[in-house]
Amino acid sequence: MKKRVTGIGGLFFKSKNPQASKDWYKKHLGFNTDAYGCTFWWKDKDGNDCSTQWSPFKEDTAYFQPSEKPFMFNYRVENLEALLEILRKEGVTIVGDMETYDYGKFAWVLDNENNKIELWEPIDSAFQ
Repeated sequence: MKKRVTGIGGLFFKSKNPQASKDWYKKHLGFNTDAYGCTFWWKDKDGNDCSTQWSPFKEDTAYFQPSEKPFMFNYRVENLEALLEILRKEGVTIVGDMETYDYGKFAWVLDNENNKIELWEPIDSAFQ
């Protein structure tokens, strides 16, 4: 397996008022916001459509646990199942079980400072 992370899939952070944050970024920075935040579309080096999600979460969200940080990064990966096997062998803490949706597969790990990281094998075409 050559590739692990292929890009940034999302930037997630806690907000006192997620809707006010979305409104501010829409008004002042031109974000095209929706119920989840803002999706940025781009092309990879091979010309494939890709996306990165920006999302404010409620301040009391449990989604970032067990990390106590007010943020979580989502990284786009290639072949999540194979990567999880490698990470297990390397002693990386895996949080919960892999989940599969029509827009991709997700798994979570903790880094060396116990930051929760979301790994996403995307199906970008599901968003179009």
